[in-house]
Amino acid sequence: MTRYYLGLDSSTQSITALLLEQAEENPASTRILIEKSLNFDAAYPEFGTRNGVLPGAPGEAHTPPQLWVRGLEGVLEALKKEGAPLGKVEAIGVSGQQHGSVYLNATAVSKLAALDSSKGLTEQLEGLYSRKTSPIWMDASTSKECAEITNTLGGDSAVCEMTGSRCFERFTGPQIRKFHKTEPENYAATAHICLVSSFIPSLLAGKIVGIDPGDGAGMNLMDVAKRAWNPKALEATAPNLASKLVPIQESDSISGKISAYFVARFGFSPSCVILPGTGDNPASLVGLGLVSGGAIGISLGTSDTLFSYMSNVHTDPDGASHVFGSPTGAYMAISVYKNGSLAREKVRNRHNLSWEDFSGILKRTQAGNQNRVLLPYFDTEIIPRIGKPGAQRYGFSETDAEADVRAVIEAQMTSMSLHSAWMGEKPRRIQATGGASNNREILQVMADVFGVPVLRQETSNSAALGAAIRAQHVLLKENSFEDLSRPHLKTTFTLTPNLEAHRVYGEFAATYKRHEQSYVASLV
Repeated sequence: MTRYYLGLDSSTQSITALLLEQAEENPASTRILIEKSLNFDAAYPEFGTRNGVLPGAPGEAHTPPQLWVRGLEGVLEALKKEGAPLGKVEAIGVSGQQHGSVYLNATAVSKLAALDSSKGLTEQLEGLYSRKTSPIWMDASTSKECAEITNTLGGDSAVCEMTGSRCFERFTGPQIRKFHKTEPENYAATAHICLVSSFIPSLLAGKIVGIDPGDGAGMNLMDVAKRAWNPKALEATAPNLASKLVPIQESDSISGKISAYFVARFGFSPSCVILPGTGDNPASLVGLGLVSGGAIGISLGTSDTLFSYMSNVHTDPDGASHVFGSPTGAYMAISVYKNGSLAREKVRNRHNLSWEDFSGILKRTQAGNQNRVLLPYFDTEIIPRIGKPGAQRYGFSETDAEADVRAVIEAQMTSMSLHSAWMGEKPRRIQATGGASNNREILQVMADVFGVPVLRQETSNSAALGAAIRAQHVLLKENSFEDLSRPHLKTTFTLTPNLEAHRVYGEFAATYKRHEQSYVASLV
């Protein structure tokens, strides 16, 4: 009997559905049958978002939660129209953009349980929310709340040791505190606080579903070692918070069966099970097969992200990176750089270059850039903590296109190499994904800086794939995540490091680090 598993990924700009087909009882035969994505702006312009985000005050980034509801409807409608065998799907896993939070009032339980299959999902959920819009990961408006929580809990190191990260503006705890302070009546009317990754499964299951340790760790509220809400962190954040948070639920558990609404409207089997969702980064860890030591993943996207499997918890002494739970039951280390594609595009556009021109410059210029350095803070930065935009150039002018192009790529790769050393294990390989990973010249710099081979992974929707593999694993626990991810690890190309360039970058890293430390110190 052929088996099917569905993965859903609700990201910042789009929602993706990925359906896995497994022939008979052989997990090694699993293949991706269908992938469908809907861009939120293009599909639903009535919500008024730009790149999935509402226009707002400086530093604020919110999305209407109803957009995610409509996106779920839309992508399931697209699958049904495609003729996807939804009635044979045995389990659904969900991935959601990390740190996005959804605030539901006391009507949520009854409304989710009583959906009418003759009506659309979106129209029935109007009035479900105690907070009209949802803050997302791009929001940087809670610096004051971060400071208040940090001071209460004893400083950055104490918060990091407790929750896996120091307080970050985008994390859900500071966002909840701001909501409590600025909209106390609406906070009081909040019965349930979900993440995007628990909101979507709640819709599918027709009841409130818990938060998994992968996404729960991105809130500054969860004890990362105990994988449970930390009472001190909750108390430091907002009153009565414990009663509003949905429970922590282990990633490999089952939240329930799909609701009758989706059975009647889309043809799912009533026996289809729903998993607790996880964040897009933990899901990508599974989708890229990073379920044991020896490899790291680097995603080159809107933000650049470096992530790695961890068997045991140990936190970044600088508090700049994070430790999250992994869907495998272990942990993941992750470092996020806000100036990813933004910085590369700023340099490219400044010099009116095509991406072909950009690659040509990388190909013909020398490693180390004659010790010319760019600190690419075109926007505020997370690693290191930079509170105001301002790119810094050393040894060259911003009019020098060739120096600028090489400098931005060398800066990004060198910073990732330096700031991931705390993870404690030098990787044997890097698996690259994201839009810019199609660029061989950028990945060659990555290989040369880290001194290890870089594999370009064919899978572009690694979060949706990871969600689907989680759905498969919950029913096939006798098969490891390693076994289940292996059929999907298809490499487009592999780049090996140039040993002489790697030697040059060893010296270059010291120069880069000196400039970075000096600039950070000047901002204090």
